[in-house]
Amino acid sequence: MATLDPTRNQSLIDRTRRERIVLVGVAVGPKSLDEVEAGLDELSLLVDTAGADEASRVVQRRDTPDPKTYIGKGKAEELRMTSEAVDADTVVFDSELSPGQSLALERILGRTAIDRTAVILDIFAQNARSAEGKAQVELAQLRYRLPRLRGKGGTLSQQGGGIGTRGPGETKLEVDRRRILDKVHRLESQLKDLTKVRATQRKGRARNRQAAVTLVGYTNAGKSTLLNRLTEAGVLVEDRLFSTLDSTTRRLSLPGGEVVLLSDTVGFVRDLPHQLVEAFKSTLDEVSHADLLLHVVDASASDPVGNMRAVDTVLHEIGASEVAQLVVFNKADVASPAELGWLLQRCPGAVSVSAVTGEGVDEMLTAVSDRLRAMACIVELVVPYERGDIVAAVHREGEVLVETHEDGGTRLRARLDAASASKFEAYRIA
Repeated sequence: MATLDPTRNQSLIDRTRRERIVLVGVAVGPKSLDEVEAGLDELSLLVDTAGADEASRVVQRRDTPDPKTYIGKGKAEELRMTSEAVDADTVVFDSELSPGQSLALERILGRTAIDRTAVILDIFAQNARSAEGKAQVELAQLRYRLPRLRGKGGTLSQQGGGIGTRGPGETKLEVDRRRILDKVHRLESQLKDLTKVRATQRKGRARNRQAAVTLVGYTNAGKSTLLNRLTEAGVLVEDRLFSTLDSTTRRLSLPGGEVVLLSDTVGFVRDLPHQLVEAFKSTLDEVSHADLLLHVVDASASDPVGNMRAVDTVLHEIGASEVAQLVVFNKADVASPAELGWLLQRCPGAVSVSAVTGEGVDEMLTAVSDRLRAMACIVELVVPYERGDIVAAVHREGEVLVETHEDGGTRLRARLDAASASKFEAYRIA
């Protein structure tokens, strides 16, 4: 796992063969050992998706993390012996390690020590397909690597500080850091331009009065399968984590005849790395600007409520916690009926579907239509006959329920969203 170029979008896991990995989980404070094991189970899936195999796992309980090695020197020595016994290539922690902790652990273990964030970044790097997706992942990787330059071997060598090591010019470390910062600034500028393009596209959709419905959910919840079921989008579907990174948008006709724009998004996960949230901001902005979120939940998962909580945490972080949600419990064909019934009872208004078989999809579409209609307001307008342009605008921007012709002008009863209703305030009657 030698680093060749700090500015290249490189994998943190060698995929020329299946690496052997030791997983490490730490129960800090009130965190239970069961929670740690559940976290390691998910980490094992992440490692497998990245192209490596779990060889062993180590669990520890601590009041607080050790500032130098996270797990303490004694436990680090025990971890070294375990790693040697199973011939492990890499040790992966389910907690975020500081650059100093990673370096100290590698010195003790004699092998690479990375954290959960590094594994997720590696998976994203494998799955990015579009130019925007690749740029977003590379930006996240560079931000993650920048504070970890020191002590990484030849290319990322530590600056010498002893007699005879000082001299004119930049050290290799300073050159590497400057190259990374230059590339970070270029990627940020590139993604800022893409953000402007997305904003222009949103304005166009707003002018056309097309509601935006966005699929969100935990990774591997079945969002892409559901998008394909609804729109025949042809999105790649794989039974692996983070198989979808690039958002896809398709038109969808609802039972009432309304046409909405349905978008897929990257799956969320517990403790989604901050670097990824920041780098994918231009993509995730689509979530915060949606009219309705379809929160897709794998009803057959071991902890669907915990997954929902993790998704809500990310939604809060990207400013989308106030966007209306319809919870969709997916995989009804394989979920336990008792568990599914309990989930539906726990979340009033939620629906259950099977994106694979199509079970419940019609009911879900009706619920989407009803929810969007409920979000609009009913207004009464009287428009003078000479203002036919206003009548046409009302028809264009909303749904006219009743239209009659009276002495004072054209009387309209229409369903409009708040933004459209405000445009016709001058013609509104009590």
